[in-house]
Amino acid sequence: MGSYLSAEQIQQFEQDGFLVVADFVGIDDCARLRARALELVAAWEPTDRRTVFTTDEQTRNADAEFMASGDKIWCFFEESAVAPDGSLLVAKERSVNKLGHAMHDLDPVFEAFTYRPELAAVAADLGLPDALALQSMYIFKPPGLGGEVGCHQDATFLYTDPLSVIGFWFAIEDATIENGCMWAAPGGHRTSLRKEFRRNGAATDDHAGARFEVLDPTPLPDPAELVPIEVGAGTLVVLHGLLPHWSAANTSPLSRHAYAVHCISAAAAYPEWTWLQRSSGLPLRRLAEAVAA
Repeated sequence: MGSYLSAEQIQQFEQDGFLVVADFVGIDDCARLRARALELVAAWEPTDRRTVFTTDEQTRNADAEFMASGDKIWCFFEESAVAPDGSLLVAKERSVNKLGHAMHDLDPVFEAFTYRPELAAVAADLGLPDALALQSMYIFKPPGLGGEVGCHQDATFLYTDPLSVIGFWFAIEDATIENGCMWAAPGGHRTSLRKEFRRNGAATDDHAGARFEVLDPTPLPDPAELVPIEVGAGTLVVLHGLLPHWSAANTSPLSRHAYAVHCISAAAAYPEWTWLQRSSGLPLRRLAEAVAA
């Protein structure tokens, strides 16, 4: 497996904590993944719980379906799309916030998109030659409903010792300020981890919920201090695990579909208290090995 990134791109990532790689995947690949995501939503039969994805810590901490989704394909709804009685206020296909968190290992279309030699090469260029594909998310950001995602660090949720998580975020549709693109703090990865998201019980106990444990009370940057990452469909945005990033609500008439894969080092320890856990029947796979297979 050869190198993919130039020395200048690697230096840019080390300097800023994120890297924009235009035209990393083809528009046809994006369209294929988008169509498959919509098929999965159409086939989805939600439970009475109507699990929402929320930045409200109390709600997220208590949700067993969220805690059990590490080795499944699950639909999470937008808060504003679900009525107090659990009914959907808009059509199902317009109410979903995201799919998560194991499409890359459970669905052949997502698998083919994820396990590509170019991505394994990028991971290796940035210090993860042994990258494990830990989780995947397909994010819909529906028009007029797509909620804000508060400023956070990915390592809060996907902690390893030593820290190793890198996010690979693919723009499936154009991401603009109007439809809720990401914003980030250039150089903000050269800082401390603020929080850990820890399970309250054993790795197999999804009903125990989880909590945020504060490591450093220093606030993350305010959105006004961040810069927008506006990118076209097919662009890859690579995110350091300590980089503070945020996205606004989508108040535009256009959706902002994106696909994110988070990888960790196989050499790093992944604690049992980390919220996202898998059963032994679905072990993590290395990007490079899966590509070779």
